[in-house]
Amino acid sequence: MSVHLRREIDKLKQSLLLLCRMVEEQVEMAVQALLDRDQSLAERVSQRDDEIDQREVEVEEECLRVLALYQPVAIDLRLIVSVLKINNDLERVGDLAVNIAHKALAVVNELQVAVPDVLPDMAAKTQSMLHDSIDALVALDSKLAAAVCSRDDEVDELKRTIRLEVEDRIEVNPRQLRPLLRLLAVSRNLERIADSATNIAEDVIYMVEGRIIRHLEGE
Repeated sequence: MSVHLRREIDKLKQSLLLLCRMVEEQVEMAVQALLDRDQSLAERVSQRDDEIDQREVEVEEECLRVLALYQPVAIDLRLIVSVLKINNDLERVGDLAVNIAHKALAVVNELQVAVPDVLPDMAAKTQSMLHDSIDALVALDSKLAAAVCSRDDEVDELKRTIRLEVEDRIEVNPRQLRPLLRLLAVSRNLERIADSATNIAEDVIYMVEGRIIRHLEGE
């Protein structure tokens, strides 16, 4: 690898990791805004979305520039392809954090509606998956990435538990339909964040080992 290509790849990694940390912080703030009914924090999440979108575009453009200028092969090509995919997942996670913040703004004054019992646990597990997928990326740790993938079913199960609780509570008190549906939507967004964390972890495995593990469950 040329010295110039190495510098470009190092710069690309740093740009991606900066976006990782920004997105992780967005999810943390969105969840906290919901659980604490913090309007100002929810608004801050929404305000930062444009910056994340811009950084995602910059990382993509940098990837394409490196591909065009240096025509990397083998592990370097694999790394840049993985960065492109992870970059896309990070932007999606940022959007999902904004969705949660919007729901937080909607329920901030609905103090009579309790958050489903397992929602904080689901949020914590989702944030842990995202954090570990980023750590796996930083360390290029395929074992940690594989462990992230194995935890996705836990989050899916918690979402099902929340859906059942919401359905039962709506049946008992139909007046709470709208806020309860908002909280159900939060659980869907958390599930999708966990899915994106799994995607990132799968891309780390591809980056490190050259293996594509999507769709291999049950084989």
